[in-house]
Amino acid sequence: MDMKVTDKDISFMKRALKLAAKARGITSPNPMVGAVIVKNNRIIAEDYHKKPGELHAEALAILHAKEKAKGSTLYVTLEPCCHLDKRTPPCTKAIINAGIKKVFIAMKDPNPKVSGRGIEELRKHGVEVVDGLQEREAQRLNEAYCKYITAGRPFVILKVAMTLDGKIATPEGQSKWITGKSARELVHRMRCNVDAVLTAIGTVKADNPELTARHRKGAKSPVRIIIDPHLETPLDYKVFNTPPETLVVTKKFGTITGNPPIPPLVKRGKGGFAKKEKVKALSDKGIKIIAYEGARVDLRWLMRILGAMGITSLMIEGGSSLNAYALQDGIVDKVAFFIAPKIMGGKDSIPAVGGEVFRRLEDAYRVHDLKIKRTGDDLMIEGYLQDTSCPKYPF
Repeated sequence: MDMKVTDKDISFMKRALKLAAKARGITSPNPMVGAVIVKNNRIIAEDYHKKPGELHAEALAILHAKEKAKGSTLYVTLEPCCHLDKRTPPCTKAIINAGIKKVFIAMKDPNPKVSGRGIEELRKHGVEVVDGLQEREAQRLNEAYCKYITAGRPFVILKVAMTLDGKIATPEGQSKWITGKSARELVHRMRCNVDAVLTAIGTVKADNPELTARHRKGAKSPVRIIIDPHLETPLDYKVFNTPPETLVVTKKFGTITGNPPIPPLVKRGKGGFAKKEKVKALSDKGIKIIAYEGARVDLRWLMRILGAMGITSLMIEGGSSLNAYALQDGIVDKVAFFIAPKIMGGKDSIPAVGGEVFRRLEDAYRVHDLKIKRTGDDLMIEGYLQDTSCPKYPF
């Protein structure tokens, strides 16, 4: 980055980042992007990308600025696009045609179709470009986009609500409510910001949850993904009767046929249905089935399947076993632990992370870039399982 930047430059880029964040949860699979146009140290136009298929932030800001854009400076949170393989025109062309003389860019676009080409095109047409201003903040803002566009798999957040002594439920499975109202409302906001929520049959049977986002009217709810090896979830449960979409991940039986694959009949399950009958009943409700082989689902394989379906981000809201498998399979990018000021005790109470395998202290999962904040009476601890920034993150 050109080090000849001023406090004003930083301030304008922070404004662009704030604008971009307004679209959190609504631009997927596109990134969040904000743009600010400045002339004579004054903002003359600004905007952000609203949703896929609509004009990008730079193009919108240029439309607002009109002829005033000539000779101005643009601050944009992501490298302007230059390719034609999309529904909107290239932003580099709009910038050049508007006569903008200088562009500050927070981060290069990790999309191989852009990745430096946008900057190159602007410079080729005489536009001065400074990149890397507030880069880390921009990368964190679009961490899900970066993971998805470079690896083809969703960015995964492991969410846990637990007591001070690390328990998530009593021996009988009671878990409502470990954390308070403020923490639960924050979880609903987090659901708005991801494409999907992943859970397992144990959690569904224990709580009969909706797994929707209900913190505000019109909030976008994520796709629900339930790991249910034997199709035990009752048909009258909320996940099958409340929008939005629900996917069921179940164990493969016999030869797989159909699209999506359907496990055929082998025996009657615990719910009284034969497997084929249950699949038909679920299909009639619009529920999609993903079938896997083996004793348990390989979560790395599942992430590849979900990535191919266009799911860019996912939050795990499961139990002790699913949390353990997610860490063990190496799919977790970020953790969000909500800690209530309660002590449950009891060796048979359910821990936040179970499983058969433990790690020696020197091999324990290490969490980096910690953020700690209070929400009501509870604490929220966030962090990453890799000590690197996207898009250099070794996905």
